[in-house]
Amino acid sequence: MKRKTLAAMALGAAVAGSSALADLVIPDLSYRTGPYAAGGTPFSDGYQDYFALLNARDGGIGGETIRVVECETGYNTEKGVECYEATKGEGALIYQPLSTGITYQLIPKATADEIPIHTMGYGRTSAANGEVFNWVFNYPANYWDAASVAVNYLLDENGGSLDGKTIALVYHNSAYGKEPIRTLEALSEMHGFELSQLAVDHPGQEQKSQWLQIRRERPDYVLMWGWGVMNQVAVQEAANINFPMENFIGNWWAGAEHDVTPAGAAANGYKSLNMNRVIDYPVLEEIKTMVHDAGNAAGDGSNLGSVLYVRGMYAAMLAAEAIAKAQEIHGVADVTPAMVRDGMAALEMSAGRMEELGMAGIGPEFSVSCQNHGGSGEGIVQQWNASASTWEPLTDFITPDKSVIEPLIAEDSAAFASENNITPGCL
Repeated sequence: MKRKTLAAMALGAAVAGSSALADLVIPDLSYRTGPYAAGGTPFSDGYQDYFALLNARDGGIGGETIRVVECETGYNTEKGVECYEATKGEGALIYQPLSTGITYQLIPKATADEIPIHTMGYGRTSAANGEVFNWVFNYPANYWDAASVAVNYLLDENGGSLDGKTIALVYHNSAYGKEPIRTLEALSEMHGFELSQLAVDHPGQEQKSQWLQIRRERPDYVLMWGWGVMNQVAVQEAANINFPMENFIGNWWAGAEHDVTPAGAAANGYKSLNMNRVIDYPVLEEIKTMVHDAGNAAGDGSNLGSVLYVRGMYAAMLAAEAIAKAQEIHGVADVTPAMVRDGMAALEMSAGRMEELGMAGIGPEFSVSCQNHGGSGEGIVQQWNASASTWEPLTDFITPDKSVIEPLIAEDSAAFASENNITPGCL
């Protein structure tokens, strides 16, 4: 499955004459402890296992071995910043913090240090404007895309009209949970539905008052921006008040196995978004054979193929492809963070390339440019089948309403540029 191009062969010839090869250093700001560990652990397992596969199968990327440096954050913003400071000197090429709070703190630091950040489906949404956020990427989709995808799905379910409908947003009371609000407010005005907002404080174990309010107000739909223990508590509370699960839709960080299994059969029918498909990809068998069976798994092996394991693997694949692109652009294997940024800004993910990598259709096709660091913005809707213990896709990739999202991105990124004395432009 290695990339077979003239550029790659030329690169191989160039590095063959090098007397010494340096590791490609990839930090993993993980969280395997605390109330968010159920999500952080499988993601980190998938992230690290994919890089281990590349080392075992391909000798790394472009002949360079990959070295993952893990640092436990506990999903704590302060600790996340400490991990960044502790690992950047290792030669870190790219950061994927898996935390919106940590991302907000790292954007100015990493920009000053000229190290790229990839916040796949989270973080600061307006970072999709690459002319302002030169070092930050959030492809293939962002939170405002997710909000629009959910509304577009509901429009399709209701014959193209949500006029007079009521939608409640149950959200984690943090920068993460607040991200979709402005988009949903704009969509509410456009499509005529009433939006109510119910915040849930960290870590999310106390939600009875919010669900009692939902029982009183009886919204047509509930959307959820949750993470960690908050999700499974919400699913159980929805079941306790007999809220129809088919009308309860989580975002793509509220749609993993551990979010629904504690509620048992009561979770049947619950829906969520997903930015990637979860199927039995050939690459998963390669990971099992070449990484797990060889005793090199990042975890205990139990998460292989789960929703967040696959997403971590997908995130690692996108990083590896960007590094390979950087090597191709610059004609060297031992790339710098600035070179990796160039690779990220020129990344193209085609259906053919995903198939070559053993993960056909895992995500939407997209390309990145100086102006667009956000990808296509598409997502699917999936539904939990409790009896089969599996997520079943209900849709193909749904396109968000860019006529709503792009002006919001332009407005927010312009404000950031003004506040930070940034002159927008390409590097």
